[in-house]
Amino acid sequence: MNKANTLHNNTIIKITLFSEVSVGISANSILFLFHLCVFFGGHRPKPIVLSIDFLSLTQLMMLITMSLIAADMFVSRGRWDSTTCQFLIYLHRFLRGLSLCATCLLNVVWAITLSPRSSCLVKFKHKSPYHISCVLIVLCIIYMFFSSHLLISITATPNLTSGHFMYVTRSCSLLPVSYFTRSTFSTLLAFREAFLISLMALSSGYMVVLLCRHKKQSQHLHSTSLSPKASPEQRATRAILMLVSFFVIFYILDSVIFHSRMRFKDSSIFYCIQILMSHSYATVSPFVLISTEKRLIKFLRSMCGRTVNI
Repeated sequence: MNKANTLHNNTIIKITLFSEVSVGISANSILFLFHLCVFFGGHRPKPIVLSIDFLSLTQLMMLITMSLIAADMFVSRGRWDSTTCQFLIYLHRFLRGLSLCATCLLNVVWAITLSPRSSCLVKFKHKSPYHISCVLIVLCIIYMFFSSHLLISITATPNLTSGHFMYVTRSCSLLPVSYFTRSTFSTLLAFREAFLISLMALSSGYMVVLLCRHKKQSQHLHSTSLSPKASPEQRATRAILMLVSFFVIFYILDSVIFHSRMRFKDSSIFYCIQILMSHSYATVSPFVLISTEKRLIKFLRSMCGRTVNI
């Protein structure tokens, strides 16, 4: 009976995980390809568009990598070698960190874009896409270092079971590392996340102040009987603030589930739930960003209309 329940739970988790990954890949692909078509149409990309593309491309690659890892967890019958394990697990962890960085970058770039002329941020306002691209390249290099310990700690799962290995996928396991190595990289990761989340909090607070100030000015200029529509800048600001809220919620839930997994020593159910939660933001965020693109929404509606007519 317990075996049947476990099999049923694994089937539900497998279907949910692959559904989440499929939806996330589709949404991020649509957003990225839309901006790519706009770029090839002769429009010069703005810094905010570059930041959105960086986020969607990072999340797209992360979800594709996660689909390969999930396939090895649930449906694969073959075995990966150590090189394949190291490459895919390292790439996935690298892209997860880069997704956090991309969200922070998007938040900061939009806060700079909204800043008034009297603000100290105005000197960063007219930076070219070249400068944004340089920042992205530097961040990629830094993040490659943060996940480099996985290249030596991930290995193919041996045929003989051992309590020294920690389960990652059917083919891959995590080798025990020294206390110094573990504490060094844990400290670096904690510092990275604290710095980026603090930066997101500051820029989000700054945007909230700007929104409140703009609302007061609108109430002063317009009578209460009129309800002026929100400007595109306001809608984009609310969307980005919503993104940050989703990120914080999913980050907290991911942390709670991770510590629950460590406490109860469960290597299956809690691990799968943690995977679902840690990729929820990558699935939800492109829909929030798509909602701010009127041209893309009109195109998708027309495509849906044609499909229904057929």
